[in-house]
Amino acid sequence: MPRLALIAITTLLVGCSAFDAPPTGPVVQTAPPSAGWTKPPPGYLSGDGGLDAALIIGPPPTPDSPRGKADQAQFEQSRKLVNTESWRQAITDADLSGANGLKSFSCAAGVTLSAEATPTLAHMLLRMTDDAAKIYQPAKAMFKRPRPPVGNAKPICVPREPWIETDGSYPSGHGMIGWAWASVIAELVPDKAGVVLARGKAFGDSRLVCGVHYQSDVEAGRYLGSALVTRLHDEPTFAADLAKARAEVIASRAKGPPSSCNG
Repeated sequence: MPRLALIAITTLLVGCSAFDAPPTGPVVQTAPPSAGWTKPPPGYLSGDGGLDAALIIGPPPTPDSPRGKADQAQFEQSRKLVNTESWRQAITDADLSGANGLKSFSCAAGVTLSAEATPTLAHMLLRMTDDAAKIYQPAKAMFKRPRPPVGNAKPICVPREPWIETDGSYPSGHGMIGWAWASVIAELVPDKAGVVLARGKAFGDSRLVCGVHYQSDVEAGRYLGSALVTRLHDEPTFAADLAKARAEVIASRAKGPPSSCNG
């Protein structure tokens, strides 16, 4: 799996500019190469589990449509975020190994979530990553939407590896996975559901900052993330793991909030 509306444009850029300083220098910070990426364990579903992603989300906007033009304008404007705090978060969010994701969701949930503290949950999220790929990859192959950096040399937050050219932009796998992870974690800490879901949304939005997806790609990914979690609740093995994960989260929460979160 690869690495990892105009109003929406304005909201994203204004929100980021309120916290970000200008780029710090000419060297663009990027995520590590994807060569060391490890394939996740097998998912819960057999095949796509009956979820036809192309049917659910429909085709991406055409380049000359109002939405397509808005997507492109957002990509151009968001290149101003190079080397800002949002850019550095996008580099962190590019990692689908679970380690960085669990840390950021821990801070949102106010509970230490890790392979050590919540091993069942950690393994669940990785299995869901495999399920997600089986659903979104066929849609990527069908629609073949070029990614924003194809055909230009504008900065992106990951190395310009071959998948940039060959892996379709629509829908966003990160958008789907981030929302699916957030949806499950929100079930386990319902009193923090809003904050956790906001983190899941931001996880997908990091792909816009990174410059490897369009807004419509990420939104389509979120639709699929919701569909995946809904479908997984009908899988007995997933339900059993969710119950174990809930007990792990309760035990971890009893030990106090994470110590590594700011604020």
